[in-house]
Amino acid sequence: MYKKLVFFTALLALCVVVLGAYVRLSDAGLGCPDWPGCYGKISPHHAAEDIAQAQEIQPGGPVSTHKAWKEMVHRYFAGTLGLLIGLIALLAWLKRKELDQSPILPTLLVGLVVFQALLGMWTVTERLKPFIVTSHLLGGLATLALLVWLALKQQGVNRYAKQNKVYKLKIWGLIGLLLVSLQIILGGWVSTNYAALACSGFPQCNGLWWPNMDYSHAFRVVRELGMTVDGDFLSREGLVAIHWTHRLGAYVVFLYLVWLGLKLLKMPSMRGIAQVMLLLLFVQVGLGISNVLMSLPLPVAVSHNLGAALLLIVMVNLNFRLNKAT
Repeated sequence: MYKKLVFFTALLALCVVVLGAYVRLSDAGLGCPDWPGCYGKISPHHAAEDIAQAQEIQPGGPVSTHKAWKEMVHRYFAGTLGLLIGLIALLAWLKRKELDQSPILPTLLVGLVVFQALLGMWTVTERLKPFIVTSHLLGGLATLALLVWLALKQQGVNRYAKQNKVYKLKIWGLIGLLLVSLQIILGGWVSTNYAALACSGFPQCNGLWWPNMDYSHAFRVVRELGMTVDGDFLSREGLVAIHWTHRLGAYVVFLYLVWLGLKLLKMPSMRGIAQVMLLLLFVQVGLGISNVLMSLPLPVAVSHNLGAALLLIVMVNLNFRLNKAT
C-alpha cells in the first residue's frame, strides 16, 4: 500500500505542476484574490455574487468565474497532494521497521509542502510578484523530484547491479541534473515576468544575433511584477535579457545532454533511459521554438512546462540509477 501511495502521489504532484502552469499561463493566478478560499467561500459557485461584483467594477480584469474555477481546482489538487504527503510521512514513521527505510525524506517533504502552501498564499496576497511565483513553481518541481526519488526507492536496491563503468558517469549525471534545474529556474523567470514573447523569431531575437539587453534590472528579484526596484516600468530590453538568457541556457543544456546521452547509449543498462532523455530533449526544444514562432499558444506553452517536468523526472531517475549502480 505504501509503495502504491507514493507512486500515486508522485503522479498527482506532476498533475499539480501542470495545472499550476495552466493557471499561470491563462492569467488566472488572481482568479480568486484571497486564500485559501474564494472570497472566503469554499468554491467559486458559493462566491458567485462576489465574483459578479468584481467583474462589474473591473470588466475584463483578473477575476472571472472561469478563472476562479481554474485557480480553485488547482488549490483542490494541491491540498489533496499535501494531505497525501502527510499520510506518507505518517506511515513512514509508523512502519519504518517494516519498510526498512528512513522516514527523513517523507518528513522533509511535509516541511516543503507546508512552505509551498505559504508560497501559494503569498502568490495571491503579494499580487504575483515574480520572485514568489517563480519560487512557488520551483517548490512544486522540488516536491515532484523528491517524490520521484522516494518512489524509486520503493523498487529496492537489488534491481540495480553494481557497475564499474557507471561510476565515471555519476558526476556527469549530477551536472546534467543541475543544468536542467537551472534552465527550469530561467524558464520560470521568463514565464513569471511575461517575457516569453520578448524575442520574436528564431534563432535570432528580433532580427539580431545579439539583441539590445538591460541586465541591470532583469534579474533583480525583489520587485513588483513588470516594475524595476525603483518603481519604473521594466523596459523591453530588460524582458529581452530575461528571454535571451533562457534561450542561451537552452543551447548549453541541449549540447550537454546530447553528449551525455550518446555516452549512456554505449551502456546496455542505461540505453533505455538515455533514449527517453534524448527524445524528451528534442521534443522540449521543439516546443520552445514553437512557442516563439506561434506566439505562445496555450496548449504548446503548457506542454513546454510538462516537458520540463518530465525531463526533470528522467534526470532524477538517471541520477538514482547511477547512484545505486556505483
